[in-house]
Amino acid sequence: MDVSSFLLELYGRIPPLAEGAVDGLDPDQLVQPPAPGANTIAWLVWHVARVEDHHLAGITGAPQVWVRGDWPDRFGLAADPSNTGYGHGSEDVLAVRPKTGDDLLAYLDAVHRVLRPVIGALVPDDLDWIVDRRWDPPVTLGVRLASIADDSLQHLGQAAYARGLLGA
Repeated sequence: MDVSSFLLELYGRIPPLAEGAVDGLDPDQLVQPPAPGANTIAWLVWHVARVEDHHLAGITGAPQVWVRGDWPDRFGLAADPSNTGYGHGSEDVLAVRPKTGDDLLAYLDAVHRVLRPVIGALVPDDLDWIVDRRWDPPVTLGVRLASIADDSLQHLGQAAYARGLLGA
C-alpha cells in the first residue's frame, strides 16, 4: 500500500465515526454535556472538523472551508479562523450550537472534500516537508497528518462514549 492509499484509508474512517456519534440525535442532545463541564457531542465533532480544516489550510495555503461559507452561522459562532476549540472552557463548549447533526456532518464532509485530493496526491518524500517551524523539532507533514488523525479519532471515540452516556 502506498502512502496516499494508506492516508485515504485512515482519514476515510473519520466521517463514518462522526456520523455514528450524531445520527438520530436532536439538537438538544447534541449540545447536552454528559456531565457538568464535559465536552458535548456537537463540540467534539465540530472540533474534529475545525482542526482538520485549520491544519489543512496551513498545509495548502488555501482559505479554510470555515470562512468560505455560512458555516459559522450554522453553528452560532463567529467566523474566526483561529477558533478551533483549543483552550475552550465550558462556556465556549456550550456556545457550539449546530442547528442539526447534519450541519456537523456537512461541515466535516466539506473539509474532507478538500482533504482527500491533497492526501491522495502525496508521495513518501512529501511527508518530510516541514510545515511548522514553531516547534523543536520542526513539524513535518507526516507528523502533522498523524497528529490530526490521532486527535480526530480520539475525539470521535469520546463523542461515541458521550452518546452512550446520554442513553442514545
